[in-house]
Amino acid sequence: MKNIYNKLILKVQKFDAVRYGYSRNYIDGGVTRLSPYISRGIISTKTIYNHISNAGYEINQIQKFLQELCWRDYWQKKWQQTTNIDVDLKNIQSPTLYHNLPSSIVKHHTSIDAIDHSIKELYETGYMHNHLRMYTAGICCNIGQYHWLRPAKWMYFHLLDGDWGSNALSWQWVAGTNSNKKYIANQENINKYCHTKDKGTFLDKSYEELTKYNLVPKELQEEISLEYNYDLPKNELLKIDKKLPTFIYNSYNLDSNWKKEDNANRILLFEPSHFKKYPISNKVINFIIELSREIEGIIIAVMEFDDLMKIVKKESNIFFKEHPFNKHYKGNMEERDWIFPELEARGSFFSYWKKGIKTYSNK
Repeated sequence: MKNIYNKLILKVQKFDAVRYGYSRNYIDGGVTRLSPYISRGIISTKTIYNHISNAGYEINQIQKFLQELCWRDYWQKKWQQTTNIDVDLKNIQSPTLYHNLPSSIVKHHTSIDAIDHSIKELYETGYMHNHLRMYTAGICCNIGQYHWLRPAKWMYFHLLDGDWGSNALSWQWVAGTNSNKKYIANQENINKYCHTKDKGTFLDKSYEELTKYNLVPKELQEEISLEYNYDLPKNELLKIDKKLPTFIYNSYNLDSNWKKEDNANRILLFEPSHFKKYPISNKVINFIIELSREIEGIIIAVMEFDDLMKIVKKESNIFFKEHPFNKHYKGNMEERDWIFPELEARGSFFSYWKKGIKTYSNK
């Protein structure tokens, strides 16, 4: 996977952002598949945004794609300014009958072909189309009346692009705990965008029927509790040259271009306490390790940050990129590359978008 960054840039340059605008909601629509590389810090939203916005399009032609990039930044900034996104943020989810997962979702036996197929694909590849993620979340939270947190962690466990900020806050948006209304799709909508012909499913109703009654379909009444098994990599021989700076990488920062000209210790840190709380599959772990091989001299360290500090000794020698999961890191923090660097995510997304476009369009 050498020179992955350059390959991604070529992909961005060839990407049809206009087609994305009108086809993105279809399962065979024109999406980029860049999300895993954005989540892992290989390429930034800002880099993609700049390439597309400078490609000669009119803004109205590519607005949907630029907004999708800005949604990612918006969720991350919301996370930055929120103490805990693992709890209902604005509204208490209601009604809520269950706090585990629907067995039929986990076992992909919902009787809805598009949903079942997408869950199989998630298990096999680590990918799920964004529209299918929303469908799945809507079924769990708003049809099945499951609290959003555990289903969100189930999906996060399997996603190559697992980004807890975008994932958790999107589930909360669907469940109505981070928005003013819940997201529900009926079978007609799923058939349209997934090119299926399902009839007689528990979603094969009008929206009025789906929202009028609070009865959970029998297909969603069996709940299941999961334990997540995963294997963190083995420690590599950790040799720290204390005369050099130490750059900390992790599952959210695998930027091979970050300070690449500097002579430094480069550590890929896996903190066991983090993965115990937010587990990810072996497929995802192997993907992270494979991406890290782009970074020359990278060494894997499986330990807590505080234990690494005892080895490095000096805070002034440690450098890392900001991330909400890194708040306990000590040393020199550097900001990520934001599309709208100084703009805070206050209010709604579209308020954030309008302010950003107005402020930065001429810069």
